[in-house]
Amino acid sequence: MKAVLDFCWLFLMLHTPGVLSLSTHVAIIYPQDPVLRMGSNLTASCWVHPDLGVHASSLFWTLNGQQLPSSLYRVLSPTNLSVTLAGLNASRQTSGDNLVCHNHKGHILAGSCLYVGMPPEKPVNLTCWSRNTKDLTCSWAPGGKGETNISTQYRLKYKLRWYGTEKQCEDYTHTQPYSCSITQDLHLFTPYEIWVEASNQLGRATSDVITLDILDVVTTDPPSGVTVSRVGQLEDQLSVRWEAPPALKDFLFQAKYQIRYRLEDSQDWKVMDDVGNQTSCRLAGLRPGTVYFVQVRCNPVGIYGSRKAGIWSEWSHPTAASTPHSERLMSGSCDSKSSGDSNSTLRRELKQFFGWVRKHAYGCSSMSMKLYDQWRVLMQKSHKARNQVGSPRG
Repeated sequence: MKAVLDFCWLFLMLHTPGVLSLSTHVAIIYPQDPVLRMGSNLTASCWVHPDLGVHASSLFWTLNGQQLPSSLYRVLSPTNLSVTLAGLNASRQTSGDNLVCHNHKGHILAGSCLYVGMPPEKPVNLTCWSRNTKDLTCSWAPGGKGETNISTQYRLKYKLRWYGTEKQCEDYTHTQPYSCSITQDLHLFTPYEIWVEASNQLGRATSDVITLDILDVVTTDPPSGVTVSRVGQLEDQLSVRWEAPPALKDFLFQAKYQIRYRLEDSQDWKVMDDVGNQTSCRLAGLRPGTVYFVQVRCNPVGIYGSRKAGIWSEWSHPTAASTPHSERLMSGSCDSKSSGDSNSTLRRELKQFFGWVRKHAYGCSSMSMKLYDQWRVLMQKSHKARNQVGSPRG
């Protein structure tokens, strides 16, 4: 395959109008390096130099190394053999398919690259974001099925909405495919018009134009200094603290945060959406004696007075911590049947109250968390008292 590609590129470099002629080559193929739509028909001719002393009927054709059947050939003259290809399929590689003319011994006389594909369709899903207002990165997707089967160029273009001149993004080194980053001469408080142009040898297409202000599409670095710690001996809680993204500490914005956490042996994250703008939160209702992984991310709401929410940052690196073991579980004690009977009504009411408190404490509300803490302490004291009463005396 490499030899085929190298040979194809060699012919591309050698082919210049007026250079390929029988005065300098033993043979030529016409048309040379055609670009065709999928499903097209092609008739190509191999013309050999009369001084070569080779009759056209002794020649044969190959396409990508596979010999084509002689039923497709036609001898046009003693020095000219044609081949007709009907309903061409898409090129196997963007560098073209290799159509080659051989003599009767199999030696290569001439070659041509066939580019068979489709014109690009309008690029779609154009979205942009700014990392800490220092750049503007945009990504998009090819239109339609996305595959043209021939080399297609995508160019991100932009201009200031009212008075700017059209410019072209230059940095296509972003890790995402179909993306480009604008890193110089950025203007804040001014809307941009941005679009993508796709082009190949069969046509061109342009995406819809989007209009945006950089301040409305800001995303930050993840929050830093994330720590997770126990809350005393409360076996079903963990405390999470973090710092605002360093790059935006001096900017005028109101951040909001999200937390997600999962069990050590699980890949399913549970997300807390109602953390608000505080930089600490209490996770409640956790399993005792269990390791949890926790992450935090930030959204810069209203940066520099913008009325739109920003874009969520990436999640911080996972931070792990474990909840304390439950004293009740570790002691191995259980309530007696008689005790359970006498307190069944109270237990049922307390269970309902406990469920209500835990539900309202889940969202990091300071008032409900205080009430929840008091309830947990009371419950633990009650468990200890029952365990002491129920333990046998020596």
